Amino acid sequence: MHTQSVESPPRPPVERRTAPWAGALALCSALLLALVAVRWYPLMSLDSDIAETTHRWAVAESGVTQAFRILTDWVWDPWTMRILSAVVAIWLVWRRAARWTAVWLMVTCVLASVIQQTLKAVIDRPRPVWPDPVDSAHYAAFPSGHAMTATVVCGVLLWLLRRHGAAPALWRTAVAVAVISVLGVGLTRVWLGVHWPTDVVGGWLLGALVAVLAVRVHARRQS
Repeated sequence: MHTQSVESPPRPPVERRTAPWAGALALCSALLLALVAVRWYPLMSLDSDIAETTHRWAVAESGVTQAFRILTDWVWDPWTMRILSAVVAIWLVWRRAARWTAVWLMVTCVLASVIQQTLKAVIDRPRPVWPDPVDSAHYAAFPSGHAMTATVVCGVLLWLLRRHGAAPALWRTAVAVAVISVLGVGLTRVWLGVHWPTDVVGGWLLGALVAVLAVRVHARRQS
């Protein structure tokens, strides 16, 4: 028996697919930023409880703490992420046809850094202070620069891989590495006692928002 093939409906443009995500991320980012800015007590108390617990673990588990310091300072450091973006941008320029994408990638990374540092200066949230610190960090706490940079870079690079038709094995590997990196860097920052948990969550939300908006800009420019 012959059955008619039914064509799948065309996918909506990127702008329409990302609009709900952009709206939800913007709302969640603004809400968390406001709660942190006014030092909402229930949230601050939860932050403190989690931070104190993880700091006790960090002091007790020196081997894990040392491994986390290596990961956060070298593997997932914001400059490592920026260098990775620069390498990808150079490769895109070398391909000649993708120069606009290379510029877009680097502008996205710079914009994320500007937003991050601006919010740090405006919110001016103190970092955790411990009598027996296991690590140190500079500038204000909110949002976490490590978490935000990793989220932006991993997000836009995953989108580029998808857009350029990465092989299934490469795509799955890249997704796994990106998820481990984004979640892992957030864990290390809290474990090492240099960020409150909400600093990390704020970095994730803002990083995802920047990545989604960057994808919308790229799609609109290419349409």
